[in-house]
Amino acid sequence: MVDSGDLKRMGEYVYEIPQSFREDMRVPARFYADSELLTGALRDKSLEQLVNTATLPGVARYALAMPDIHQGYGFPIGGVVATELPDGIISPGGVGYDINCGVRLLATHLEEAEVAPHLDDLASALYANCPSGVGKGGSIKLKPGELDRILEKGSSWALGRGYATESDLERTEDGGCLEGADAGTVSQRAKERGKGQVGTLGAGNHFIEVDRVDEIFDEAVAQRMGLSIGQVAVQIHCGSRGLGHQVCSDYVKRFQRAVHRYGIQLPDRELVCAPLSSPDGRDYLGAMKAAANYAYANRQVVTYHVRRSFEQVLASKVSNHGLYQIYDIGHNMAKVEEHEIDGRYVKLCVHRKGATRAFGPGFSELPAVYRDVGQPVLVPGSMGTASWVLVGTERAMAQTFGSTCHGAGRAMSRSKAKKSVWGSELREQLEASGIQVRAGSMAGLAEEAPIAYKDVDRVVEVVCGAGIATKVARLVPIAVIKG
Repeated sequence: MVDSGDLKRMGEYVYEIPQSFREDMRVPARFYADSELLTGALRDKSLEQLVNTATLPGVARYALAMPDIHQGYGFPIGGVVATELPDGIISPGGVGYDINCGVRLLATHLEEAEVAPHLDDLASALYANCPSGVGKGGSIKLKPGELDRILEKGSSWALGRGYATESDLERTEDGGCLEGADAGTVSQRAKERGKGQVGTLGAGNHFIEVDRVDEIFDEAVAQRMGLSIGQVAVQIHCGSRGLGHQVCSDYVKRFQRAVHRYGIQLPDRELVCAPLSSPDGRDYLGAMKAAANYAYANRQVVTYHVRRSFEQVLASKVSNHGLYQIYDIGHNMAKVEEHEIDGRYVKLCVHRKGATRAFGPGFSELPAVYRDVGQPVLVPGSMGTASWVLVGTERAMAQTFGSTCHGAGRAMSRSKAKKSVWGSELREQLEASGIQVRAGSMAGLAEEAPIAYKDVDRVVEVVCGAGIATKVARLVPIAVIKG
């Protein structure tokens, strides 16, 4: 186990576990925290997992973790690990089971006062129109072969079916489609699990949230995004559902056999991996991209359902009730990117597990509308707490492979949360504070209680204090829809 005596402080918010900590480490391990978040990270095995990732073949510069770090499968959640091509590895555990789980932010032209009289009906419509829950299917019926088009075209498929606008795709990471996705590398079992779930939320920490813009920190960037004080906005948090989970399961099983062929020694079998240049590595990358495209399409169809819910409830009551997209960003992916290391540009496979891209200004990968201000970063809080809109920075490009945090990060296991909180009491507390709640399960609601998470404002202070993101706006919830 790692303890505080093993750490070297590299800056106000940066700690390092030196390469000498363990003889099998190829690089140091760094993480971002303040004193309170550091204490929390030392309580579980997340820092030990971070050290384990520093042993992987091809790992470049250092293994990293964001201040929302907590224990995950193999890699810690909040982990960022880059491996150098061609023989650096790719690992399903470095992406996670919910491939391209991500957040989409939509905004309205409405003030809270205009929506408040209809919020109860709006919350009910969102809950009815946006299917949620474990294994829950959706209303979208796919034609034969259409699922493969979703896997290879992502949001472009949704555009063709009338579920998206051109502006939605422009304001989605990757334009809503990762090139090189290969439906042929996705198992039939994964496809069976995914074919009925397009346009659904799932359960766990996934949600739709109606928010009010509470504070603006950068007026110019907020104006560019179309955000203003008092405005009503909507967040959607979901991913690739059963399809993505099955892709991860399939390749973990396959890599557990394959890792021995490549002579890779691992301190934890959950780190199973393969060289990206190998047939196994290439197949996983194609399948992961396909699952990521499914997630983009899934969030796009949920967006369609959100828009029709607003139409259904508000069309005859307020004018200009439509929603426009601010951005959509994923936080469980591995991407091939170029980054500067020691004065040279290197092609890397950057794993971001519970971490998002935070590219600074000027990068061609960014939508034209945001290219000169940096990539929007969406950081949702837990129910009843704030969420944040940030932008990426040049310092993130230099220090974290263009990455930052993805949320608050769990501080308590789901089982412990259910023992600590009654879902019905939590619902009463949230509604007493003015937040409408729709949930399919009181036990599921308890799992996601605010006390089960770190303080998102503190997490954001760390990443912004470290300079790897800057604040744009703070949002607070007025309605929450859960599985």
